[in-house]
Amino acid sequence: MRRLYEGNEANVISVSTSAYDSPPTTGSIDEIIIVAAPAVRNWMRWIVRDIAIWLRERVLKRLTVRRVQQCVSKLDYDVLHVMSHGPYSAALCDDRFCKGKQLWVSFHDHFSTTHSNFEDTRLLWRNANRRLLISDELGREYQRLFGNEPYTLITDGVTADEISAPSTTITGPVTIYFAGLLHLEYRSLFAVLADALDKLTNDGSSFKLILRATQNIDFLNNRLFEVEYKPMTLNDKELKDELDAADILYLPIKFTVPDFYLYSLSTKMVGYLGGSGAILYHGPADSAACKRLLARNAAAVCTTLNVDELVDAITGLLKQKQDISANAKQLAFDEFSMETIRRQFWQ
Repeated sequence: MRRLYEGNEANVISVSTSAYDSPPTTGSIDEIIIVAAPAVRNWMRWIVRDIAIWLRERVLKRLTVRRVQQCVSKLDYDVLHVMSHGPYSAALCDDRFCKGKQLWVSFHDHFSTTHSNFEDTRLLWRNANRRLLISDELGREYQRLFGNEPYTLITDGVTADEISAPSTTITGPVTIYFAGLLHLEYRSLFAVLADALDKLTNDGSSFKLILRATQNIDFLNNRLFEVEYKPMTLNDKELKDELDAADILYLPIKFTVPDFYLYSLSTKMVGYLGGSGAILYHGPADSAACKRLLARNAAAVCTTLNVDELVDAITGLLKQKQDISANAKQLAFDEFSMETIRRQFWQ
């Protein structure tokens, strides 16, 4: 959203809810954070946190909704832009806040994966003046569930200067790059990746796996390939330099939670499209991301947890690395241009 608002920050006020009592981000957009009760505390452990979530999203939900409504009732605005995400998404979806205003709603993930619910999502879908969807797959599913209303694709994007030329050579070990938290559902994919790299190393290849902002993974110890952990960073230039330095950009999608992978396009995938290296997709064959990448031959693909099949995908990627990367850049230009997406959003 910050990228969509770029150049118009002075005309935007951000109101959000948070389970954490933390100060607003300092930046060019005025931000108001409403802390949902009960707030998360550092001393809470998993059982207590589960109870707190239940209280926050069930028992005390109306309290937070009233806080949001009281806050927004004091603001002057022409357009109400709602993120359909979380239990409070529909807090402002009535005539007190929408009458005489434009209601734009962004739908980024299926409601079942975002702590939202069917009724709130249907209310937003039916009352929106503009429906902004991350993928056609999600748009068609919501039309089936909530009514055949029009929508516009507004996804993440890359700017022209973020799309780098494909790298042509590999010097030293083949570098494989992944940035982001590694949730439990992804451990099985990384275990297969590790076994595949060991097998390829035994066959004479050399690899280095670079993990940015990922916790240490026990089963990556004592492998035949090098592993480098890098800390979390918000430095966009540093991240972009790492994308361009990597030979393979690893894109795992968990096989669990079909409502996630069937309809969502990974923002990581969009960022990877602009990198100099080539994308290695590892996940369900029927995911929105896989279908998009396969249609343009913009990634090497492995859709199982079979080590030999991942070995074949990596081998094929290294043979066609430049072509696969070039196809990804063309896909980025054609469908994920940030300049085009921003223009469509504001028009």
